[in-house]
Amino acid sequence: MERRLRRDPRLRHRMRSGRRVRSYWLPLAVTLLGAASLFLVVVGIRTSDPPVIWAFAGLWPLTLVQGFRLLCRWTEPEHVRSPLR
Repeated sequence: MERRLRRDPRLRHRMRSGRRVRSYWLPLAVTLLGAASLFLVVVGIRTSDPPVIWAFAGLWPLTLVQGFRLLCRWTEPEHVRSPLR
């Protein structure tokens, strides 16, 4: 298995370059979830409509979890990060 991994030119190039493949999906998702949560909380406060409040209650924990993941990624030391993330 190690022999096959050593022969893989794409893997070798990726490991040698030290460049990190950046993913912009998580920041985009946190931004969109945050905007949707803010919209739902404002509409929920203004209308007191139970389905809107329940939608906010369901979306808010997901927003917090994704925001925490993003915060962990930003505070992770550079030498710990995997080049494949």
